[in-house]
Amino acid sequence: MDPRLERAWPEPEHPYTPGESEFRTDLERIRFAQSFSRLAEVTQVVTAGATNGVVHNRLTHTLKVTAVARSIAVRLLRTEDRGVLRRLGGLDHVVVQAAAGAHDLGHPPFGHLGERALDRLARERFGLADGFEGNAQTFRILSELEVLGPGDNGLNLTAAVRAAVLKYPWARFHHPDPHPTDWADPPRGAGHGSGGTGAAKFSSYLIDLPEMLTSLEPFPDLPPGRQTLECSVMDLADDIAYSLHDVEDFHRSGVLQFSPVSGEFRTWLSERRALAALEQRGLAAVGREPGAGLERLRRRLQSRDDWVFDEATFAAAVAAVGDEFVDGVLASPYDGSMIAERAISGFVSRWIDHLVSSVTLDPDPPVRSGYVRMSARTWHEVSVLKFVNTYFILDRPDLAMFQRGQEQTVRHLVTGFDRWLSDRSDAARAPHRLLDLVNSATYGYERIAATHPEWLDGRTSDAELARMGRGRGIVDFVSGLTDAQAVAFAATLTGTSGSLWTNGGL
Repeated sequence: MDPRLERAWPEPEHPYTPGESEFRTDLERIRFAQSFSRLAEVTQVVTAGATNGVVHNRLTHTLKVTAVARSIAVRLLRTEDRGVLRRLGGLDHVVVQAAAGAHDLGHPPFGHLGERALDRLARERFGLADGFEGNAQTFRILSELEVLGPGDNGLNLTAAVRAAVLKYPWARFHHPDPHPTDWADPPRGAGHGSGGTGAAKFSSYLIDLPEMLTSLEPFPDLPPGRQTLECSVMDLADDIAYSLHDVEDFHRSGVLQFSPVSGEFRTWLSERRALAALEQRGLAAVGREPGAGLERLRRRLQSRDDWVFDEATFAAAVAAVGDEFVDGVLASPYDGSMIAERAISGFVSRWIDHLVSSVTLDPDPPVRSGYVRMSARTWHEVSVLKFVNTYFILDRPDLAMFQRGQEQTVRHLVTGFDRWLSDRSDAARAPHRLLDLVNSATYGYERIAATHPEWLDGRTSDAELARMGRGRGIVDFVSGLTDAQAVAFAATLTGTSGSLWTNGGL
């Protein structure tokens, strides 16, 4: 038996605090990891220089997710039947904190754009069928890429903590069988990805699938595709923090403007019956006219999440966010003053308390939910808050040129390192970390070819395994850079900067 399974569930010294348990050791291993420190130099939403106010990076976001996750877990431990908690796999707030601390480790440079670019390059250039996915990269970092000490791959975490980061406990293909993409009612995240096949979200590459299966062994009663209870708490905390921190940062940066947001909310509230009466073609024709975005959101939620969606509750959520955030915060431009800071920080604090207090246990959840969930009211409110960020920031046409430049940076990195490693006379001078990652990935694919060749769909020749190993190693390396390192390394590889050592170094 894997020795980590024997310490899957150390007995707590107190009902609510495990003391110096192995879970706390896991938490500290994550916090001391190099990949955790890197998050301080990865942008969450906007760069710090874009605003007079303090904005989030991936590290500050992670710390706040950890705080929210702990708050939810402690609340459940105090209010729910402990026998029910044990029957659902157990709940320890330190495990939840560890999972929250690790949840963004696989986040690549340039956010979701970098993720999409790496996914496409991995599939098209290297033939990696499962491409790149941030959650799968997180699990790979914890179980393989981080180095704890001599002879160890990964951080040697307990099974409970490893399972708690598996937000989408399936691979892009093959596992489980039948695959979630073929289920009549697929779980959240299991829809087809940008490549057209396989799951859009997943928590393990095929190369790491044996490790994922080992991590889930202590949870034999967990249904296929279901998060552990502790993972569900972490995932919900991430949702809560993300929905508030993004609008907070965009308000501070001055990018989120009152007039268009207010127009969208007011128009939808006053004309929602007329908008609902539009056929799909008619709604598409109105483009980004006020009210159209919220109407598209309403239809999407109704279609995908009919288990919780309610017309009246959605309208109430639009009114609540419109009243408290749009009219209550956004109406006054952020100028760095204490009054402006009190307005936005007070809103975020009140709403975190509001959302966390609505969380309850659900022992028999719908397939698109987890063992814990918010009330219907707060679920709709979080959906509306996320809409503000997506519709008024991420989907803005004027960001397209900037984003295309970032995509080209990722492409230059991947192709540049691939060409370097193809140069037999100079490949040995590539960064040592890159060479180590390629060797580790190649060995991993050779191991899969020997034990589960069906996962590789017949691509098991030495040349194919070497190509996949090189591709995965390069993707591992590039995804582990900070935003600034990615820009500097790409400029150096293309010969457009002076010195590598003045741009972040190796």
